[in-house]
Amino acid sequence: MSFPSLETERLRLRPWQPEDVELFARLYADPEVTRYLGDGSTLDREQTWRAVAMAIGHWHLRGYGQWVAVEKQSGAAIGRVGLYNPEGWPGLEVGWLIDPAFQRRGYASEGARAALRHAFEVVGADHVISLIRPANAPSLRVAEKLGGRLERTIDLKGDVSVYGYDAPPA
Repeated sequence: MSFPSLETERLRLRPWQPEDVELFARLYADPEVTRYLGDGSTLDREQTWRAVAMAIGHWHLRGYGQWVAVEKQSGAAIGRVGLYNPEGWPGLEVGWLIDPAFQRRGYASEGARAALRHAFEVVGADHVISLIRPANAPSLRVAEKLGGRLERTIDLKGDVSVYGYDAPPA
C-alpha cells in the first residue's frame, strides 16, 4: 500500500520513514512534549519504535493516518499531523504534535487544516474530532482556528475536551 503525501504552503506531509524514530524518540522522551499525550508519560526508544510502527500500521488497517510534517524551507521533519481512529476510539480524530523548536509558527494549524480536508474529501468523513486536554491552551487555540467547537468533555485517562468539525456543505 502506498500512502499519499500532502502539500501545504510551508509543509510537506509525508509517509513515515525508518529515520523518523530518531526525531520521535527525542520528542517522546521530553516530559514537556508528552505532558498532554495519553497519560502524560514519556516514552523510551523501544516504546517510540512501537508507536511509529503503530502509526504505519494504522495506515494499513484504516487507509488513512498521521503523516510526518516536514518544513519545506529547511527540509527538517518537525512533528506529526493527521488522522487517528484506533479500535475503541471516540471518533475519527485530527491531531498534531510539533517539535517545540518549531512551535508558534502556525504549522499545527496549517497541517491539521490539510488533514481535515483529506478526511472530508478523500476519507469521506462527515464529522471529525480533536481530543485535547483542557490545560493545553496552544492546542485549544489550534482547534478553534480550525473552526472546531467544544462538544463535550470525556474521561480518557483524565478529562479530555472533544472539539468537533463538520464537513463543509457539498
